[in-house]
Amino acid sequence: MRNYGFFGGAFTSLIVALAPHMGIAQDGEDPRQVLFTNVNIFDGVSETLIENGSVLVEGNLIKSVSADVMDVPDAFTVDGEGRTLMPGLIDMHSHLCFRNGMLEFRGDYDQMAAGAYTATAMQDYLDQGFTTARDAGCNILGVAKAVNNNIVPGPRLFPSGAFLSQTGGHGDTGNFNDRMGDQDKLEAAQVSYIVDGVDEVTKAARHNLRAGATQIKIMAGGGVASEFDPLHMTQFSLEEMEAIVGVAEDYGTYVLAHAYHDNSVNRAIDAGVRVIEHNFLVSEETIIRMKEEGVALSVQSVIAFEGFDPDLVEQITFFSADQKAKAVKVNSGAKQMLDWAVKHDLLIVTGGDMFGPDLFRQADNIISFNDRVLDNPHYALKTATSNAAEVLGFSGEMNPYKEGTLGTIAAGGYADIILVDGNPLEDLNTITRDNVDFVMKDGLVYKNWLPDDRAPAFQPAGPARDAYFGLN
Repeated sequence: MRNYGFFGGAFTSLIVALAPHMGIAQDGEDPRQVLFTNVNIFDGVSETLIENGSVLVEGNLIKSVSADVMDVPDAFTVDGEGRTLMPGLIDMHSHLCFRNGMLEFRGDYDQMAAGAYTATAMQDYLDQGFTTARDAGCNILGVAKAVNNNIVPGPRLFPSGAFLSQTGGHGDTGNFNDRMGDQDKLEAAQVSYIVDGVDEVTKAARHNLRAGATQIKIMAGGGVASEFDPLHMTQFSLEEMEAIVGVAEDYGTYVLAHAYHDNSVNRAIDAGVRVIEHNFLVSEETIIRMKEEGVALSVQSVIAFEGFDPDLVEQITFFSADQKAKAVKVNSGAKQMLDWAVKHDLLIVTGGDMFGPDLFRQADNIISFNDRVLDNPHYALKTATSNAAEVLGFSGEMNPYKEGTLGTIAAGGYADIILVDGNPLEDLNTITRDNVDFVMKDGLVYKNWLPDDRAPAFQPAGPARDAYFGLN
């Protein structure tokens, strides 16, 4: 019998997640081994499944992958019963600390509430099978540190820290009648830094990286939901962008940019930005330049095609008439831009940019991209597995996960594994939450919808459980 909801279906596994020593060697003990059998394997790269294969996990890493039955007598065996074993999914444009947009935690709640919400959002990501997320702007640097130190459960996090935005830019969350020098509450909470000039942008970028950002996010052009910036606007001067990129490069990492149109995208590329978010209004010439210069594209398909659909945008009650018009314009360019991106074989990753009521449907961004543009599930799956891992690798030495690889099922990779009910290379709907039956991150189980008699083997031993509940 399946238990729906994170706390219902994975409470036992949550305890395991909070007892990290159960997955690695302690006091000279050998690492725990888990053997997955009777699984069809999508390795994150290949166009075909390895049928009836086996995967051996040792501690928090994948030790071996085989097309044959493996004999590991001391391993705990998980019979996949013909399910597909694949890499945990990677969301490349999350905003984990937002609920109904940035402003809610300024006026209606506070940053303590934002932190509590972030914890539930991370649990939801794991329940959906997303074991890694690149946060594209918000103050979750402390949360990422807590996840990495096993204080709270969550996916692997690649946080950008506070947005970098110019005055009047897409990250300017102030009020209309602010005076020069006023600091908005969200800026004070380090959700967004409003910075102008080379000195200010340099200091803000360094401050983010000092606190653990793995890359820097800048606002390079106008946005839809923001109040002060027309969509056609280009933001930050070339010198400001170059200063930010220079700081990132000094740290061995990269910059991603929010941008929609040719002017903002090309200025960002001139400055050395390596990933463009959105991009929906550019010309084919800009797409060709992105390919020639190795600039990756991060796609938010659900937002572009559904959220900004001209027939639906009127339902967004908190949008002004101007914001609705901006949304419709973005929608008008999305299909053509993505067709060009596929035609010219850009390095494409997918990220939902979805929160609030859409939090639960992160996989829909991959499915929408496939349905609206590709009709190629293999291509779409790579955007959230091996392609995503390649872009995460741009963070170089700032990548906190150096022990193994991400985004593939291969020896030496992190044991970030999901089992889905069906073949995702034939039907992408098999990656939606209700079809994700098993989630392992870093060798620990966070969700188990396999038959109930298998769950007890993943419970920690008595001392670990007692330690968690404060009984010793």
